[in-house]
Amino acid sequence: MGYYSEPLKQEKVIRDPVHSHIYIQDQIIMDLINTTEFQRLRRIHQLGTTSQTFPGAEHTRFTHSLGVYEIVRRICNQFQRNYPSQTPGDGNWDDSERLVAQCAGLLHDIGHGAYSHTFEHIFKTNHEKITQAIITNPETEVNQVLRKVSPDFPNQVASVINKTYPNQQVVQMISSQCDADRMDYLLRDSYFTGAQYGKFDLDRILQVMRPYQDGICFKISGLHSIEYYIVCRFQMYLQVYFHPISRSMEVILGHLLLRAKELADSPKRSADFHPDILMPFLNGTFDYEHDLKDYLKLDDGVLNTYFSTWRDDSDSILADLSQRFIDRKPFKSAIFTDENKPLLPKLQNIIEETGFDPEYYSESDNSYNQPYDVYNPQSQHSNAQIELIQKDGSFVELSQASLLVRTITGKDIGDSRFFFPKEMLQPEKNVELFKPLYDNFQSYIQNDKIKQPEEN
Repeated sequence: MGYYSEPLKQEKVIRDPVHSHIYIQDQIIMDLINTTEFQRLRRIHQLGTTSQTFPGAEHTRFTHSLGVYEIVRRICNQFQRNYPSQTPGDGNWDDSERLVAQCAGLLHDIGHGAYSHTFEHIFKTNHEKITQAIITNPETEVNQVLRKVSPDFPNQVASVINKTYPNQQVVQMISSQCDADRMDYLLRDSYFTGAQYGKFDLDRILQVMRPYQDGICFKISGLHSIEYYIVCRFQMYLQVYFHPISRSMEVILGHLLLRAKELADSPKRSADFHPDILMPFLNGTFDYEHDLKDYLKLDDGVLNTYFSTWRDDSDSILADLSQRFIDRKPFKSAIFTDENKPLLPKLQNIIEETGFDPEYYSESDNSYNQPYDVYNPQSQHSNAQIELIQKDGSFVELSQASLLVRTITGKDIGDSRFFFPKEMLQPEKNVELFKPLYDNFQSYIQNDKIKQPEEN
């Protein structure tokens, strides 16, 4: 069954620094953009704390979502021009799938919360489940717009996000190893961070993309453009997404939210600690259906307002972590390996002896657990492979056709770091009292037992 929308009397054109122009041609797309839930994405940064490292990275989930929609629109156009279905089930593109694909592309991130991945990790929320809840809940503006197409249309769009939609071509446009989501965020993050690593040839990749019976593949003639996309993605993880200062600010943010959660659970919490909107998350009672309105009230600005207020809280740890986060006072970090990992408890003990609670002022973090992934066709995740179609119609997985991709595929990248307060290297008070402790701490850091940290 196909779905169709009333076309706009005149298409709307949105200027965009990444795609030049974004074309809105359907009334339903315009109506979805104007919903309360979608407009909230203007107030959520795409890269969370990364703007603390790359000051230009102020772009939002809103602009990214528009970009994903535009790439999906272009894919649909290319498929309809070159691979239109002639008979049901022939493996080519059925253009009646266009509307559900474009709506899913536009709405794929609508469930992201304030500071996205850190919030999700601390409070065990799931932005994809929340996205589906927003789409299917009859009280949301998004749901009301989608129901104008058909009563079952919201469920169809949600099933694309859930990867259960029967047409895998639509699913893989939004969620695969070379999808509209990844292609937009690499280009957009590269542009706004000022890093050049993420600039691949989008036009060429779209030219060699084609539908087939089981989803989406790429013509073998486009091998080199796909290779370069993989290399760009690899470099962006190393140079931007895994940057130690961004990770340090994520550590502080995570510990700050954990402290707030602990205080919310404590009967001794001060009377001035009453973050009402956050309480369902702090006390662990959040329900996807009943607390959706509270979730949608949250954005980066709301959290920052709480943090600014907490700088004066009577709890010294909450106040200090809030100040470090708001005023950009990152922890220092040092690289460690499995060989010297046993030293970390000793460092934590020294940190504790100097007056810092190691639960909140130290962290063993590795970039392998960051919310990004590199190409690995051995992954158990669905749609983990990029398939190339050869001239004889047979398929070959990308890393089997490319020595370059095979060289970097499945390799561990990034590093493991131990984060700690800057004061441990540059004590500003109680120097004489704690000098032996500071000297002891630095002896571990500076004598090649753990790699000397970089300047923040």
